[in-house]
Amino acid sequence: MAEITVALISKLRQRTGAGLGNCRKALIDSDGDIEAAIDELRKKGIATAAKKAGRATKEGVIAQCIGEGAKSGTLIEINCETDFVAKNEKFQEFCNGIAATLLEDPESDLEEKRTEAVAEIGENVQITRHEKLSVDGIGCVAAYIHHGSKIGVLVEVAAGQESTLEADSFKVLVKDITLQIAAADPEAVTREEIDPALVAKEREIAAEQFKDKPEQAVE
Repeated sequence: MAEITVALISKLRQRTGAGLGNCRKALIDSDGDIEAAIDELRKKGIATAAKKAGRATKEGVIAQCIGEGAKSGTLIEINCETDFVAKNEKFQEFCNGIAATLLEDPESDLEEKRTEAVAEIGENVQITRHEKLSVDGIGCVAAYIHHGSKIGVLVEVAAGQESTLEADSFKVLVKDITLQIAAADPEAVTREEIDPALVAKEREIAAEQFKDKPEQAVE
C-alpha cells in the first residue's frame, strides 16, 4: 500500500478544494493514486467546491447556539450565493450545526464540513466570522436572531446572586437587552472601545453643522 503523506494530501486538497479528511480517505481508497482520488471526490461531488470558491457570497444567515445552563454561547455568520439557499431548511440546519461545533471548540477545523456543504447545496459557502462568550462569575449568555436571520446578538449579562437568574423579571430584562442591541446597532460596548478615527470624523461633521455658532458652543 502506498504511503499517504501530508504532502500528497495537501496536493490533492489544493487541486480539489476538498477537506483534509475527505482527501485522506480518497487517497487511501485509491492507494495513493492522486488522479483516481480526484475522480473519487468528483463522483461524491466534493471536488466541485473548488470550482465554486470564487463565486460571490452576498447572502447568508446569522446562527447561534447557547450552551447548557446558558453559561456560554456562540454567534456565527455563514454566507452563500442566493437568498433562496439562505432560506433553505437544510442550509440553516448546517449553520446551526456549525454554531454548535464552534461552541464546543472555537478552534475547530470547519473546512471539511464547509466543502461537503458546497457539494450538497451547490453554491459557494463561506464561514465568515464567529464569536463566543462565556460567563465569568454569576450571569448568563443570551442570543437573539432577528427575523430573516440577517442580524444577530450575543450578550453576557451579569447578576449579583444565582437566584436572580431564575427570576422572570431577569429573563425579560435579558431578552429586552438583546432586542435593544439589535435595534440600536451600537459601534462599541464602552466609550473606550470606540475608534478614535470615528470620533474625529463625527466631531468634524458636527463642527460643520454648527459652524455659525460661537466657538465654545461648537466645542
